[in-house]
Amino acid sequence: MDKARSADPAVQAQLDRLFALGPGADVLGLDRIVRLLARIGDPQRSLPPIFHVAGTNGKGSTCAFLRAGLEAAGYRVHAYTSPHLVRFNERIRLAGRLIDDATLAPLLDEVLTKGGDVGASFFEVTTAAAFLTFARTPADACVIEVGLGGRLDATNVVPTPAVCGIAQLGLDHQAFLGDSIGAIAAEKAGIAKRGSPLVTARHPDEPATIVAQIAAEAGAPLFVDGRDWHWQADGATLAYRDRDSLALPAPALAGAHQYANCALAVAMLRHQHALAIPVQALQTMSGGVRWPARMQRLSPGPLSDALAPRPVWLDGGHNPAAAQALRGVLAGFDRTVHLIVGMLANKDAHGFLAPLAPHLASIVAIPIPGHDCHAPQALAAIAGTLGVPSTDADDLASAIALIAARRDRASVLIGGSLYLAGTALEANEELPD
Repeated sequence: MDKARSADPAVQAQLDRLFALGPGADVLGLDRIVRLLARIGDPQRSLPPIFHVAGTNGKGSTCAFLRAGLEAAGYRVHAYTSPHLVRFNERIRLAGRLIDDATLAPLLDEVLTKGGDVGASFFEVTTAAAFLTFARTPADACVIEVGLGGRLDATNVVPTPAVCGIAQLGLDHQAFLGDSIGAIAAEKAGIAKRGSPLVTARHPDEPATIVAQIAAEAGAPLFVDGRDWHWQADGATLAYRDRDSLALPAPALAGAHQYANCALAVAMLRHQHALAIPVQALQTMSGGVRWPARMQRLSPGPLSDALAPRPVWLDGGHNPAAAQALRGVLAGFDRTVHLIVGMLANKDAHGFLAPLAPHLASIVAIPIPGHDCHAPQALAAIAGTLGVPSTDADDLASAIALIAARRDRASVLIGGSLYLAGTALEANEELPD
């Protein structure tokens, strides 16, 4: 279960209630969220136009691009994303601003008081709270990120979104979603709704066929990358084409994979009819987007200063597909990189580290505080089998000290987990806003 803590006593009191009442684990299914929402007046029926995004990797970045595009068009945008990196508040953005503690505490209290006996999970209660405050706060659009899967995810109670999107697919959360790419595609495609356009990234033949079949069964018009819309990276430009051809600035987020996420967001905005999106807004969105812990270069702060003059990068990718994207980024660096890595116990450590190994000068493996994770010694051993010099450390501060003592100036990447990314941001006093 996600961990959450707050410096605000009133919010923390509600989080403590949530931990005590919930089942303590991810449990997929819509029965509990439906009953919980009914207790609080079914707010999901009163939301502004919804932009619903699923995927294994890239869905959070796609949501960030969507929000940037909608806001560039002058709209007020609610956003619901997960997990949070440092503060629980990051999950709920009201009309462009993170929910404040004074609003969050009574909101959680209301949901828990009215529906605490439903046995809802952490994510289900959070989803219900987000929908409730979205329904009460004026805005023009909702950007909603799927939590896990799609078909049985708590966010999948929303009726008739303006548009749905499916980003990159890959193997992750197999215990919940199945151990094949086809099974995972079926779960993700479960967000398809009758009459709602479904816009998808380009997928291999098997998952693409499954997504198309589910979309047809649901009555969702399907728009596929490479068939109905097209894009390519052209130097410092994202060339996008559907009925028109657009030349957009390169995405502000680092990595070639972000061109694909940006293009998916553009396609979603252009294949929906709820809100008008001028081309000027699309030209602004790619350069104005911000999304923490996605190849984010840390600003000056206690953590990055300890490693100066080395550049320090942060990424929350944690599965083999994410590692392939990271590999493309690291290949563009002018020297090898020191990796500080921590990973949850249910993640494929070898599958994550193997693509990165050719670009790594060393690996320092650490635990993730408060989470069931791979033992650092085990991670270091895996790194050793890949031919990368490796060691382990007790915590992030110890890992930083080990690298700081070296005489090279190679860049440092902290990665393997969004939870570890949150620890790093907090240590650098760089809170997402």
